[in-house]
Amino acid sequence: MKLVRNLLGAAVVACFAIQTCARAIGGTPKLWIKDSTQKPLQDIVTWDENSLFVRGERIFLFSGEFHPFRLPVPSLYLDVFQKIKALGFNGVSFYIDWALLEGKPGEFSAEGVFSLEPFFEAATKAGIYLLARPGPYINAEVSGGGFPGWLQRVNGTLRTRDPGYLHTTDLYAKSVGEIIAKAQITNGGPIILVQPENEYTGATSDIQPFPDPVYMQYVEDQLRKVGIIVPLISNDAGPEGHNAPGQSAAVDIYGHDGYPLGFDCAHPYTWPDGKLPTTWRALHLQQSPNTPYSIVEFQGGSFDPWGGLGFDQCSVLLNHEFERVFYKNDYSFGVTIFNIYMIFGGTNWGNLGHPGGYTSYDYGSVITEERLVTREKYSELKLEANFFKVSPAYLVAERGDASNSTWTSSTALTVTPAFANSTAFYFVRHAAYSSLDSTSYKLNVQTSQGNFSVPQLGGSLTLNGRDSKIHVSDYDVGGLNILYSTAEVFTWKKYASKTVLAVYGGPGETHEIAVQASDATLVEGSGPTISKKKGYTIVNWKASSDRKIVKVNSDVFIYLLDRNSAYNYWVVDQAPHDASTSVIVNAGYLVRSATVKGNTLALVGDFNATTAIEVIGGAPKSLSKLTINGKSTPFKKNNLGVYTTTLIFEKPQISIPDLSKLKWKYLDSLPELQSTYSDASWTSADLKTTYNTLRPLTTPTSLYSSDYGYHTGTLLYRGHFTATGAEQTVFLWTQGGSAFGMSAFLNSTFLGSWAGIDAATNANTTFTLPNLVAGHPYVLTVVIDNMGLDEDWTVGTESMKNPRGILNYALSGREQSAVAWKLTGNLGGEDYADRSRGPLNEGGTFAERQGFHLPSAPIKTWEDSAGPTAGIAAAGIGLFATTVELDLPVGYDIPLSFTFTNASVDASGLATAYRAQLFVNGWQYGKYVHNVGPQTRFPVPEGVLDYKGRNYVAVSLWALEEGGAKVEGLELVVDAVVQTGYGEVETVEGDVWTKRKGAY
Repeated sequence: MKLVRNLLGAAVVACFAIQTCARAIGGTPKLWIKDSTQKPLQDIVTWDENSLFVRGERIFLFSGEFHPFRLPVPSLYLDVFQKIKALGFNGVSFYIDWALLEGKPGEFSAEGVFSLEPFFEAATKAGIYLLARPGPYINAEVSGGGFPGWLQRVNGTLRTRDPGYLHTTDLYAKSVGEIIAKAQITNGGPIILVQPENEYTGATSDIQPFPDPVYMQYVEDQLRKVGIIVPLISNDAGPEGHNAPGQSAAVDIYGHDGYPLGFDCAHPYTWPDGKLPTTWRALHLQQSPNTPYSIVEFQGGSFDPWGGLGFDQCSVLLNHEFERVFYKNDYSFGVTIFNIYMIFGGTNWGNLGHPGGYTSYDYGSVITEERLVTREKYSELKLEANFFKVSPAYLVAERGDASNSTWTSSTALTVTPAFANSTAFYFVRHAAYSSLDSTSYKLNVQTSQGNFSVPQLGGSLTLNGRDSKIHVSDYDVGGLNILYSTAEVFTWKKYASKTVLAVYGGPGETHEIAVQASDATLVEGSGPTISKKKGYTIVNWKASSDRKIVKVNSDVFIYLLDRNSAYNYWVVDQAPHDASTSVIVNAGYLVRSATVKGNTLALVGDFNATTAIEVIGGAPKSLSKLTINGKSTPFKKNNLGVYTTTLIFEKPQISIPDLSKLKWKYLDSLPELQSTYSDASWTSADLKTTYNTLRPLTTPTSLYSSDYGYHTGTLLYRGHFTATGAEQTVFLWTQGGSAFGMSAFLNSTFLGSWAGIDAATNANTTFTLPNLVAGHPYVLTVVIDNMGLDEDWTVGTESMKNPRGILNYALSGREQSAVAWKLTGNLGGEDYADRSRGPLNEGGTFAERQGFHLPSAPIKTWEDSAGPTAGIAAAGIGLFATTVELDLPVGYDIPLSFTFTNASVDASGLATAYRAQLFVNGWQYGKYVHNVGPQTRFPVPEGVLDYKGRNYVAVSLWALEEGGAKVEGLELVVDAVVQTGYGEVETVEGDVWTKRKGAY
């Protein structure tokens, strides 16, 4: 066997504290951002070919994606950050959605829930570095890919050097760039990296050159001109090498993304052949050998389309097994900037999502939409991330070639070795990565005491199906050399009085650890075999829930855990970005923070059951006081120096109102069908040419909603004509995006609907007209559901400009010009009325235009109703409203969801066609499409809901069938009850109803 080594001196075995080790092992950075005179702009964030340095310390930037705009409750940002930090992460990547900040060209606003400063402050408090990704294009499954709707009117090719496009970005880039610049680490903020553009990777053949250095340089210069001096990093859609250092318009650090299992949540147990990347390390060395290997988005879940099977299925496809196999494969390549997309998905509230997805953006993420950490993938990722916090040798290790013969006794396995001086890492997986086999093997390790085939004391190692391992040899634990360990390292800490090492294996697996020590004693548990060799001691055991602790020398305690038990352990840093004084706690659901002050230890955490708590290390040697969530707690100290106590889960009294028993009010929200209704204030559809450069008109005047400033939510059209009496049919070609619906009426007569299917973005429908009276005026009313604007992933397709509205129409026997059209969407269009909830929250239904979905709406004069379960008797739209009083106990996180019952079908077995919007205190927190699905449960966070007060709830019901529709059931349900030390969640203040000037 040939040993590949990176000769960096003896730093690995010499370092005794994590921080010291991280600094010592890497030498000095080689690369800085420089100005035109080659003078460094800053020396805080630097890099070499192996990793980033922050303030001279080498780091593994382990981060997850979290979008503040998908959680419009700033006081909950810290909650999510703390749950990310508790994973062992030190970073978060976030997009900024241009469409929410410049709803009208020339008017930038980042106030209230759209302010970024609270996000930055929470990150700093949690000890999280940030990667800012402002676009201007972000994709991100948001409407328009982050482009504001008014870009549909731009006479210029999007994402190119076309001046017609470029200059539209200037205000946004300057404004958001200045906000980012102020929050850079150089100014005391958390931002250490910035990404210009996103996935600038594919283009149509007529876009030449591509990638365009002129365009990319313009985007980069926009950021530099406003003072951004931290490194710029890219996110290529796969390792294509675009804009890598050495090319024109290069970023400072090249990075790419990867979604190897795709988005097929319908087959959650299928891992197709050939999807595991194997060449990424080699490509990196070709494309950008002088920058750290960076994967700026790696799959952490999946989006799910309208008509899909739900995010629970996605969380199965991209589960803990996926993390073990695919993430450890990435580690074998030497990734040191690694971002998981998503870590917390959140919600597409207020129409901010693209038409390919529904309200939930749970994404099957590590942290659920309700902010729960109950998925096993959370716990698995915690084990992996914590390993890298204490393994600085990984950052400079030289990767060897993958082999299925050199390192194991089984050719069914592939091992990629990596060496940093004497330390070795062995990344083991099945050669057939999707294998479900359990494979027995011996591991060949090279150590400072010779080469061994392990385990030496009998038995074999086991790699179960869809699992992967990281074995180590000559691994330093605070001055104690671990000659080898087949059990995976979770963490270690060297304290003043003792050193703690925790390793784990899968249940029932045989493992072996060898330490360069003269003695080892079992001090807890039973079963291990301990054998002394010349110069080292071997411990061999079978992993089980029966914990074993081995004492080595006089002060090193090795915890031998099974993986399921290891899930309950937490490594809590006392100070941001400093793991040298971390506290190790065995405590179940979640530990947020640990603070030692004198002889007092204060723990803050969340608990969903009565929990035995052990403080394994990091507590004061003479602990006199232990507090948990601010309450003093009695404790004991055992003979191993471990402090123990029990947290009693106190089940609270929770009373949730029964929505079916509340007093509801009802208002017709389609008064446009009444003969007395006037559309005099509506926008005249009188543009004889369109601003849209993608699709030429096929109508005498434009009926594209964005030509008139309406970019979101429900659209309404009224076509006026005087009948000849010969008209028999009307043809409508409408477009609203995937799963959209439409309904058509002639005066008050229902003509029919397109109910919508998940695969259809547009529809051709012909309706039969009743007998018309010659000379009489008629109004054709068309309601269209705009599901959001398309993204623009491939440059040159201009897909974001796919118009919404009426593409074509024909009134039989008449010229098109016989019909004069008016249209409306949200009140004011780009001059949107509700500044607090932004430009996308409202659509164009009558109730929304009047603001009746907002708190304090004048509902007293409306009809009494039993609520949306009473429904409406005919095709049309109605608004149901009520007040929900909540008085939930403090000290608990109690996520709530509004749940629609979906049970009705018609005689043919098809679901009744209706749509509903859920408004909670004015925030649109659900778009429910009964006949398409899949979403029936709509989580609404505390802060949008006032847990200690009155909540205004409104449901708009759009029946697309002649017989009307009703909601089978609507409940407010408790998703979980978690005792928490997090603290108060502030209710977000939004606009309340006042009579709107000019509302029609």
